[in-house]
Amino acid sequence: MNSMTTRLELEAAIKQLPESEIRQLAEWLQAYLDEIWDRQIEADLAAGKLDRLIAQAEAEITNNSLK
Repeated sequence: MNSMTTRLELEAAIKQLPESEIRQLAEWLQAYLDEIWDRQIEADLAAGKLDRLIAQAEAEITNNSLK
């Protein structure tokens, strides 16, 4: 027996909530997604995955400031 709740079960449960609680859940979910995004950016930055983009942006800033 699987104790994990499926997405469909969650959707059905959410539909039973009052609108105010759905809005609170949506705010929490957005904050959680923002946290995940922040951790991914930090990991990519630490791994050097953004170095090329940072260098490109710095070069563009330098070139635009010289004009």
